[in-house]
Amino acid sequence: MNKHENFAAEAAARRALPSRRWSPGETARQDMLIRYLGAVAAAAAAQARAEGQAPAEAAARPAPAAGPPPQPPPEAGIPLVRDVMDVPAASVPDDLPYREVARLLAREQVGAAPVVDAGDHVVGVVSESDLLAKVAFEASGHRVGRIGRLRERRLEGKARGETAADLMTSPAITVLPGATVAEAAWLAALSRLKRLPVTDREGRLVGVVRRNALLQALIRDDAGIRAEVEARIEACCPPGDREAVAVAVHDGIVELTGRMPPAGSARLVAEVENIADVVEVKNLLTAA
Repeated sequence: MNKHENFAAEAAARRALPSRRWSPGETARQDMLIRYLGAVAAAAAAQARAEGQAPAEAAARPAPAAGPPPQPPPEAGIPLVRDVMDVPAASVPDDLPYREVARLLAREQVGAAPVVDAGDHVVGVVSESDLLAKVAFEASGHRVGRIGRLRERRLEGKARGETAADLMTSPAITVLPGATVAEAAWLAALSRLKRLPVTDREGRLVGVVRRNALLQALIRDDAGIRAEVEARIEACCPPGDREAVAVAVHDGIVELTGRMPPAGSARLVAEVENIADVVEVKNLLTAA
């Protein structure tokens, strides 16, 4: 085996090894993530249908300064952002020196916080990454020349800043308290954010919603999933077939047992697989 083959074999062996030890709760964690992704995908599809455009196009445009457009009232029973947001929310005054920003983030044990003006309006978000970029840029002694790239010149200007307003990312991506949890989860996923500032229609900070809280609110328990599966059976199967099918749900995995004609079985499995919270469908139905 030559040097190149040795390198290829070693690389393949490294890829085959897990990056960390498998914990007892890892399977459940991955199942929950899959269920969350399914719920976010369903929310994105619903938003696209409602607005008549692609989800990426809908979220790419920042809200106008006057505030987001009015939202239609959500259906009864649908969880809203106000139900799961953290109140009060830690915020950073826009004139706070960057060293004090670092202390505030450390004290609150968060990686980022909304920046507010004197009227408590959210004007941006400042993160540990913003602070680290400033320190790293200054320590490197790097200076952009006259014909330096625009991005580098912007980084240099930002690194020279001394306050939260100088270092923050703006405009901030925010959500209204009356938005549904599914809409907020879609926005957080699209923006790659772990925390979203929650504002009123005038842009004033009222809370912060965490991605973990959205996850917990989106994912129904097994009883809720079973109820929807039974509703699908009621809707797509004739009375004789309904009585011959039994449903069991465990950790998002649906198990169908009983007897049903093959065509009806295939249609039912497809219906159940389309339920956002379902991780897997075990089809144990036998031909009637």
